[in-house]
Amino acid sequence: MKGIIIENISNLYQVKSFENDNIYESIARGKFKKEEITPVVGDRVEISIIDEKDKKAVIEKIEERKVYIKRPKLANMTQIVFVVSSKDPKPDLLMLDKQLAFAEYLGIKAIIVLNKTDLDKKQEFKEIKKVYQNIGYNVIQTNAKEKIGIDKLKELLKGNINGFSGNSGVGKSSLINAIFNKDVTEEGEISKKNKRGKNTTTSIKLYEIDKETFIADTPGFSTFDISEIESKNLCLYFKEFKKYIEDCEFIGCTHIKEENCGIKEAVREGKIDSKRYERFIKIYEDLKKREERRW
Repeated sequence: MKGIIIENISNLYQVKSFENDNIYESIARGKFKKEEITPVVGDRVEISIIDEKDKKAVIEKIEERKVYIKRPKLANMTQIVFVVSSKDPKPDLLMLDKQLAFAEYLGIKAIIVLNKTDLDKKQEFKEIKKVYQNIGYNVIQTNAKEKIGIDKLKELLKGNINGFSGNSGVGKSSLINAIFNKDVTEEGEISKKNKRGKNTTTSIKLYEIDKETFIADTPGFSTFDISEIESKNLCLYFKEFKKYIEDCEFIGCTHIKEENCGIKEAVREGKIDSKRYERFIKIYEDLKKREERRW
């Protein structure tokens, strides 16, 4: 029987069957350990039923993964929803740009959700929306509590395994609850004292919206490791940079210190957002330092 792993807690896997929609508590065959493969949420698997009454099974086979993310461990995701809070906590655009670069690197579609827009009295989120829409990203404005933007978001989720990502406290769980119109995830809370989110989600779980449409609530995290990307290739994963790279005079241009750089010229002409370019430099330098430490 074929299915998909929707949850994993302490080497027990909840597998949802494609054939009968039942959920089976499954263990993995010992052979996977020998092959150094560990099943993860999102894996498509074949199971053998041990006990139909108590819904117990064994995972016999893991199908080839199209995408694998090491942290948080998740397989076969086809779309990432990056949730950014407009206020409390303030928008973390450096993290957003890291995540977008990683999505481009993995070849996964990306949606940007600007949540809590009702708290942004100066409406600064409008400038963020404009920048990323001009690049070519889907940007949705939401207010989870008032259900604003939820229908539009649901439409874009269809037919995908969607990962929800973003700092703690940005409202990922609130959005998921609004999509399902019930409390399916534990609600996070913002500390009044330091305005930083308290992480409440402890394990990845896939929630099924409808046939072949899932969303993953992933643990909140304040860092996003993109060290798989080499610093010299980072520019390839900033979508709006690509068409200007060919205007660089030097092969291997880092787009930071060189003269006659197509990307720097595009920044000067306002074709590339200057603040996003500054964040590119910061991410590049962080990757470069990490590479140097390896040696």
